[in-house]
Amino acid sequence: MAIYTLPELPYDYAALEPVINPQIIELHHDKHHAAYVKGANDTLEQLEEARDKEAWGTINGLEKNLAFHLSGHILHSIYWHNMTGDGGGEPLEKDGVGDLADAIAESFGSFDKFKAQLTKASATTQGSGWGVLAYEPVSGRLIVEQIYDHQGNVGQGSVPILVFDAWEHAFYLQYKNQKVDFIEAMWKVVNWQDVAKRYAAAKERGFNLLLAP
Repeated sequence: MAIYTLPELPYDYAALEPVINPQIIELHHDKHHAAYVKGANDTLEQLEEARDKEAWGTINGLEKNLAFHLSGHILHSIYWHNMTGDGGGEPLEKDGVGDLADAIAESFGSFDKFKAQLTKASATTQGSGWGVLAYEPVSGRLIVEQIYDHQGNVGQGSVPILVFDAWEHAFYLQYKNQKVDFIEAMWKVVNWQDVAKRYAAAKERGFNLLLAP
């Protein structure tokens, strides 16, 4: 039985127009995200077979595949909910997301400075990857991460709360090779209510991270 399943989109394919067209959403979710789900499940089956047969010749490749596909599934699952056709702007106290706004100001100096850093991190990712706003539980602060593929260059224990997909399949059909234009447009559909919920949950769970007994 499959461990991981493809989540349904929280909106229809056309909900994020004109920032992302329906064809991209359909292909991205139904094909690319689905492939990561299948890849994670297939790898778990192969690892089970390796354990049963005590055949460890492919262990390095299997562990890498699991990290790749599982991280792809997790990041995409966050990505869909991070966006809304009614989003954009910046988090404000009057919208009920004041704690997130304060945390961004404390961690980066201002929203504009944070926006500039995440935009640059996302747009300059070499090859395939993501720009991510994450809660770092050791310091209790927010950080920006530039993730290669889905799993490289990640601070252990950090919790992603806002993710910008900078893989070409996320934008090429509409934006061609203009990744910067796509990342700039993404700010128009950020769902700050969702990001704020993830921030609150990450803070609550972060206290359970023990660096020493």
